[in-house]
This record gives sequence, C-alpha cells and structure tokens, in this order.
Amino acid sequence: MSRVGKKPIPVPEKTKINYKEGVLTVEGPKGTLARSIHPAVTLDVDDSRVMVTVDRDDKKTKALWGTTRAQVANMITGVSRGFERVLEIHGIGYRAELKGKTLELHLGYSHPINFELPEGIEASVDKATIRLSGIDKELLGFAASSIRQMRPPEPYKGKGVKYAEEQIQRKAGKTAK
Repeated sequence: MSRVGKKPIPVPEKTKINYKEGVLTVEGPKGTLARSIHPAVTLDVDDSRVMVTVDRDDKKTKALWGTTRAQVANMITGVSRGFERVLEIHGIGYRAELKGKTLELHLGYSHPINFELPEGIEASVDKATIRLSGIDKELLGFAASSIRQMRPPEPYKGKGVKYAEEQIQRKAGKTAK
C-alpha cells in the first residue's frame, strides 16, 4: 500500500475538477491545468475530495499511485494558491534585470545571458533576488533549476545563483605556512 497514494486530496472552494477519458482538468481562481493520467490509476472525483486508486498490486503501479496523487494535489494547490520559488544572486557585479518576458543575467561572464521565461511563469527582480511564480509546480521548478545551472554557487566564496532556502557547504581556502 502506498502511504501517500491512499490519502484523500481535499478540493478547496472555487476549484472545479473534470476527469474524462484519462485526462484530468483542474480549474481555479489562478488558472487551468490539464494532465493525462496513466491508465493503471483511476480517480474518484467528488465535490469535496479526490481519491486515487489502483487495480493491480505490482511495484510499478504502486509507484504510479503515489506519484499521481502528488501530481493531482500539486495541480489543485497551483490553481487555488499558486507556487513561488525564490533565487538569490551572490557575487560582485552579479545582477539580474527583467525585460518583458526575458530575464537578463549578468553572472561574471563576458556577455549577459538572456533567459526566456516559459509560458505561465512570471518573474520579479529586486536587487539580487529573483522571484518566480506560477501555477504549474513542475514547470516552475524546471525554470528555477535552469536559472541556477547558469552559475551554480561555488564552495569557496559562495558566488553564484542559489535557492533562497539552500545552504552552501563552504570550504576553507589555502592556508599560508
């Protein structure tokens, strides 16, 4: 039994769920999300909750059970409240600017890096902080990860782009004799 998969998913008010022919559509105050559901997993949709169930009891189906439940819960949370990811930029001369839907990053290279924000992701820049927000948690995480990969934080001075909640393990530099 999947511990995650057997929990019911509460549906907040002002959120509509439609499940037909293997496609789940969730509509809420922030927007609409749709996802195809694996045929081994079935959804029981009520007005106040969603239950995820499976027919077989093999290892792959159990894994799909918990994964599907988490994805459906993230869809419901996204259209009702939304998600936010915060990135911090550390380093002298490192900065970011928002130009329309393009994020221009100056990260110590000889040229600025232009990052085109995916559809559905919004950004705001305040000095050395980038706030990404959107309703799709998977797409938001991918965008934040792509920005971080442009200059990951290094362990000696901590320069680079990191998540706000991330702790960088610092190393000691060379010591003089």
